[in-house]
Amino acid sequence: MDAQEELDRLSGVFFTQGEFVASVSGTTTPVVDPATAQEIGAFPHVTAAEISDVVRAANVAQKAWWAESGLHRSELLHEVASAMRRISPEVAEIMTRETGKPFKESSDEMMWSVSATDYYAEIGRHSVGSVIGTSVAGQMHYTLKEPMGVVVVILPANFPVLLLMWEAAAALAAGNAVIVKPSEYASLTTLKFMEAFEALPAGLVQCVTGGGEVGRQLVSHPETHMIGFTGSVPTGQAIAKACAEQFKPCLVEASGNDAFIVMPSAQLRTAARAATFAAFLNCGQVCTSAERIFVHEAVYDEFAAMVVEETGKLRIGNGLGKVDLGPMEHAGELARFEKVLARALEQGAKVVQGGGRPEGLPVELQQGFFHEPTVLTEVTPDMDVMTEEIFGPLAPLCKVDSFDQALELTNSSQFGLGATIYTSDPVEMHRATNEIVTGMVWVNAPLLDNDAGPFGGRKMSGLGRQLGAEGLDTFRHTKMVMVDPAASEQDFWWFPYSDEESFTPEA
Repeated sequence: MDAQEELDRLSGVFFTQGEFVASVSGTTTPVVDPATAQEIGAFPHVTAAEISDVVRAANVAQKAWWAESGLHRSELLHEVASAMRRISPEVAEIMTRETGKPFKESSDEMMWSVSATDYYAEIGRHSVGSVIGTSVAGQMHYTLKEPMGVVVVILPANFPVLLLMWEAAAALAAGNAVIVKPSEYASLTTLKFMEAFEALPAGLVQCVTGGGEVGRQLVSHPETHMIGFTGSVPTGQAIAKACAEQFKPCLVEASGNDAFIVMPSAQLRTAARAATFAAFLNCGQVCTSAERIFVHEAVYDEFAAMVVEETGKLRIGNGLGKVDLGPMEHAGELARFEKVLARALEQGAKVVQGGGRPEGLPVELQQGFFHEPTVLTEVTPDMDVMTEEIFGPLAPLCKVDSFDQALELTNSSQFGLGATIYTSDPVEMHRATNEIVTGMVWVNAPLLDNDAGPFGGRKMSGLGRQLGAEGLDTFRHTKMVMVDPAASEQDFWWFPYSDEESFTPEA
């Protein structure tokens, strides 16, 4: 594949009814390679009329899709997974060029997406309801699981394929059609990925590009039936409010500010490597990144030295090279992150590793949106960096004097996505899993996902769950059915009421 030729082919189009179609919109936005800051393509802001056509096609395709057998839907979803494997190198390359992440991470994302698709291809046909014990003899009572209809998936740029398939695979397995609205910073990647759906009926999966106005039209459209959103708290709140006006179901995965606890019994070198990975994976642009690292005072200095050592080993550069960290997604994110770091230093934190733009990059990368992975010490719980989402390459180390203080500070956040603890103490393990108020807790195993287990948060981290059986039901309605085959007279509660059951005044 000639990457630039492919980026040119994908520029200016959207994906509808199985084809790439040039938008009639006169408005486009340049796509910039974050490693070089050079323009590599453009995406259109589709028109309201184009959106209406896409929604109409999705509704037609969804009805036909749901009319198929569960086995047929499963077989086609497995074909989608196979196609994803075939096109993985090409999509991963474009993802790296557009988002900056290392090619290894882009490739991993594709394979994780394949796994989720194969998983939902199977459990989607496992059960579409259940028979329940009757409340009246001779009747049949059961539930049916039915699709929402047309599901809109609105995505961020940090995991443009994985977060799509966590929702789209479940939605399709449940019998829905899917309309994708990608991030403005991963639109060409998402368009390229549409090739994976070639085996599906035309119109079942479509992709429209643009900014917030495109998202608003999809959310408010009366013929879209559910919204799945991953992104910021303010946008998630706006979507939830808009959905509430129509009582439209929504899934919102918003921000995180995950804690990473290190106790004296932890295997410190392993914990230091884990914290380095958890803080700097995808340049820290992960909703479950370790953003508040609470370290017991008994091991704080030793642990901090290890994290500095591990961080110093990381290679920075173009994601298509032999590197561990690429650039941040775009110039705006880099500028925002630098303000976060400057505020931490203003409040008294100390840089012990990194702290600025990397030096010694090749000439072609010197305008890229790179920042060194940075470790901070002398961080206190009241600092802004410990209360807001960082979403960048920063590891703030905060000293605690006890396990109880670590738990208290962990739970003090307005967010509740995930948390990690490193310890060898079974009591601390047990207490952490039961007392930490988050949707996920990792004990000595940070950031792992499992297709068969739910992903999601509490508090300001969002609503609903992805993955697992719960993630499938997120995209299904439940219908209660009661059948009396004999059409029996139900005089035990029908009119006329018996005189014996009427009110009798006391004598």
